[in-house]
Order: sequence, then C-alpha cells, then structure tokens
Amino acid sequence: MDGYSRDKFDIWSTQPDGCTTRQDVLARDGKNIQDQLNHCQPAGGSWYSAYDDTTVTVVAQATIDHMVPLAEAWRSGADAWNPGQRKAFGNDLKDPQLLIASESSNSSKSDSGPADWKPSNHAFWCTYAKDYTHIKSLWKLTTTDAEKSALSSMIDTCAS
Repeated sequence: MDGYSRDKFDIWSTQPDGCTTRQDVLARDGKNIQDQLNHCQPAGGSWYSAYDDTTVTVVAQATIDHMVPLAEAWRSGADAWNPGQRKAFGNDLKDPQLLIASESSNSSKSDSGPADWKPSNHAFWCTYAKDYTHIKSLWKLTTTDAEKSALSSMIDTCAS
C-alpha cells in the first residue's frame, strides 16, 4: 500500500498520566489488576476479548487492537491526514477504537475490515458493527460497499 507504515500513527505514545496508550488500555479494561509495576504496567489481572469471547490472564497475551485497523484507516482517508491526526487516531482512548483482543483474534483480524473478517463471537457482531461505523464516521473515513454490506448484516443481529 503506497506510503503506509504503522509508524506514521505513532501508536502507544505516552499519555498525560505518564503511561503509554497500551498501558492505559490494559488498566482501563482489565479486571483484578495486580500491582502496577512502575505505576503503569499491570503485573497481572484478566482481560476480556469480546472478539472471541475469551478471557486472557497473562498480560503479555492481552493485545490491544485498533477496531478500525491502521491500514484500513490509511486506505480510507488517513493517508491525507497530518501526523497529529494520525497520532490522535492511533492512540484514541475516548472512543471505542482501542480494545483488548486475544492474540489469536488479533492475529486473525490483522488489518482486515468487516468485509474480510468478522468476530468469531456472534454475540459481539452488533456492538462491533455499531462501533466500527461510529469510528469511521467520527474520523470521516470512507466506507466501501463491501464494508457497508458486511456491517449491515452484523447490525441485523442487533436486538430490536
């Protein structure tokens, strides 16, 4: 993909609390967090991966996923952003962009969007589709017809 590099999003940058974005997501989304080493890094706890309905109990196996993958963002408009916009997107703690994912679900998803990948946990499809759509809209990223079709089928699983 012309010009794309994950490095252009400056992910896991240091936040105002002195911790990295990754550490803040682990602390925000973890349960029973044990002794945060160096104020930031959890030594233990558990993290729920909604993609595959799995609980991860080894901190090193709790990966952080960008719901709208960085490569997908690049393809849909982030290539035209300035470095500050890309950094803000890659480290967005206030929207549902960053979430815990098991290593296997994060690996299977990779940089795919909903046209090519869906969570194995069907109970999460509604939330995933709504959050993905929200992020794309919020950041003014384009959505392909294939994405729209996949998102629509997942939104159809939402309870009325």
